[in-house]
Amino acid sequence: MTQIIGALSEVSARYHALFVDLWGCLHNGKQVYPDAVKALQTYRNTGGKVVLLTNAARPNADVARQLATLGAPDDCYDFIVTSGDAAQDAMVAGLFGRKVYFIGPDRDLTFFRGTSIDRVPLDQADGVVCTGLVDDRTETPENYRAILLHAKNRGLKFLCANPDIVVDVGERRIFCAGALAAAYTDIGGQSFYFGKPHSPIYNLARNRLSDLGPDANILCIGDGIHTDIAGGIGEDLDTLFITGGIAALETGTTGANPDQSMLDAFLTQHQLSVTHAMGKLR
Repeated sequence: MTQIIGALSEVSARYHALFVDLWGCLHNGKQVYPDAVKALQTYRNTGGKVVLLTNAARPNADVARQLATLGAPDDCYDFIVTSGDAAQDAMVAGLFGRKVYFIGPDRDLTFFRGTSIDRVPLDQADGVVCTGLVDDRTETPENYRAILLHAKNRGLKFLCANPDIVVDVGERRIFCAGALAAAYTDIGGQSFYFGKPHSPIYNLARNRLSDLGPDANILCIGDGIHTDIAGGIGEDLDTLFITGGIAALETGTTGANPDQSMLDAFLTQHQLSVTHAMGKLR
């Protein structure tokens, strides 16, 4: 049975570092959660390291600027590692060709900054790079069916810079690049992922934590059962499931913490076992 805890401080002394998700844990896309900020500040004051590990498709510097606008103070984390960082490394290495078709909003064009990769029409592309939907407020994966079929028929590889399927922006749920990658795979295309739950982003984060040594105890914190939690388990790390995010309804998280029986049923359904759980990071 998963241990439901009331505060991060109940277990944090066991760990040298935290890998912390952003959406649903530190902020909701509009503002940061004060209790989460305080919990991370307290942990850092004890000597622990906080790595913000996010499936954001943008480089870490852009995410840092966004966090500042949302009200996150610099002293609640040590550094940021993004799916965009890991995916950009693969793109620059030429794994998807030098000419790519881009799917994503204009705000993600920073993904190409400082690279020699050309964005071209689909008919001229060697591969597809996706950071998200062009208009994630109104579009769904169905809007991209024709594009994905065309790309699949041309045998193009699909780079997914953000494996998240959905995130909650305030009270609104929107689709992410992971939803398009899943749709591409469903029609027979090849999708490649570099964020959680896949190894590249964890390898990048561990390299940044190299001063802690190879045996550092790390706790993965997040609200995504298929990304944050599955990724942590896949890396043989302990996990703290924040149930009040995208799984709030399924885990019965209406107050401070989830309903134990609903949480157990949810985890059984997904065939996963988490170390700890709590409603909101605090």
